[in-house]
Amino acid sequence: MNYGIVSQEQLEQIDTILTDKLIRLGVDCVIIIDMAGNIITAKDNGESKYDVYSFAALAAGNFATVDAMAKLVGEQEFSLLFHKGQDSNIHFSKIDEELLLISMFGKEISLGFLRLNVVDVIENIRQLWNK
Repeated sequence: MNYGIVSQEQLEQIDTILTDKLIRLGVDCVIIIDMAGNIITAKDNGESKYDVYSFAALAAGNFATVDAMAKLVGEQEFSLLFHKGQDSNIHFSKIDEELLLISMFGKEISLGFLRLNVVDVIENIRQLWNK
């Protein structure tokens, strides 16, 4: 999958997928970044107050750190991460070797339901990018 050349139409379709499958579910903010922390796209619920640029840079570093830890324990990778807080949660999932999907959501959404939707979103994005 090569995201280096992305049309405006593809980005709009990805934004629609993110809105329909995650934001409407109740996710506060969803970001697609590359592994260097560059934002490909970001969507929110209109009430989110996240600094997505700082968050993207820190998330890329966090994922790289966990990737190194996976190798230390003999795993090729940990393809998803989850951080649970008292009121806010963060779910990271790899789209491919270059891209990461990050969902920020509150306690009203179950992790299992979010994960099912994230799997569907990732598959839709992969199909779109492979056209």
